[in-house]
Amino acid sequence: MPIAAAGTGDTPGAAPDPAIADFLEHLGRERGLSPHTVTAYARDLTRLRAGFRGAWPELSAAELRRIAAGLARSGRNPRSIQRFLSAARSFGKWAVREGIMEHSPGAALKGPKLGRPLPHVLDVDQAGRAMQQPGDSGLELRDRAILELLYSSGLRLSELTGLDLGDLDLDAGLVRVLGKGRRERTVPVGRAAREALRAWLSARRDWVRADELAVFVSRRGRRLGNRSVQNRLALAGRRAGLPERLHPHRLRHAFASHLLESSGDLRAVQELLGHADLATTQIYTHLDFQHLAQVYDGAHPRARRKPGDTPA
Repeated sequence: MPIAAAGTGDTPGAAPDPAIADFLEHLGRERGLSPHTVTAYARDLTRLRAGFRGAWPELSAAELRRIAAGLARSGRNPRSIQRFLSAARSFGKWAVREGIMEHSPGAALKGPKLGRPLPHVLDVDQAGRAMQQPGDSGLELRDRAILELLYSSGLRLSELTGLDLGDLDLDAGLVRVLGKGRRERTVPVGRAAREALRAWLSARRDWVRADELAVFVSRRGRRLGNRSVQNRLALAGRRAGLPERLHPHRLRHAFASHLLESSGDLRAVQELLGHADLATTQIYTHLDFQHLAQVYDGAHPRARRKPGDTPA
């Protein structure tokens, strides 16, 4: 690794720091990291050197925190700051081993919370378009039943493909599923999904032997696999003209967010999704707040932006 790599990044033309150069050489030669990874370390450590001009033994946790705060003020995202702190910690550990520093100042320093990325959720119209798949062949009836059940009941992909005939009670409008941690729950099945399932079960008789228990099967009469469901949903999404790939978890997200928007009952949504922890379900409150914010911005007389206004 050329020593000059330590002088690249936010401070072009800066003289390379000998300790950083030695550390980068250690990463490339002794630890065998890829040139791309070493370059990323070089970039972050150059930012560190640009923010701290003292001798390395004088680098403190407070100094590191100050530099990280400056990166945040300059618009760096939390993930970039986390990576910077990770590079500083790795450099600090190496510097202690080499006798350059007495302690690693970043050892106990926590970076900003990254948060969980919010899922892209289908709106009600998009979900409706996805359900309206044409055709009445056995394959098309099966795919329509899969779509309706995923959206109606919020099942995980593995829960759907694991369903047996005995898990369905269409007269009562219920389905029994085995979720994560082998936790069993019973979930309602909506009218449209019940109709689609009845149509599919009638066609399914021509595909299977009498001893096959799986609700959803391939044309060979065997239990349908996860990958096959994913591929069929992606095709359905393209046929419906959806802007993003349709996959099972997107329908689960749509089920949860649309239900929460209408009911506001987070505990009920938790039970229906089979979440052991309410915190897992709370991601959908963020989605709901996004919807509420859009309604507020569009309707409240003191929230409307004037033409030409830009967000702060």
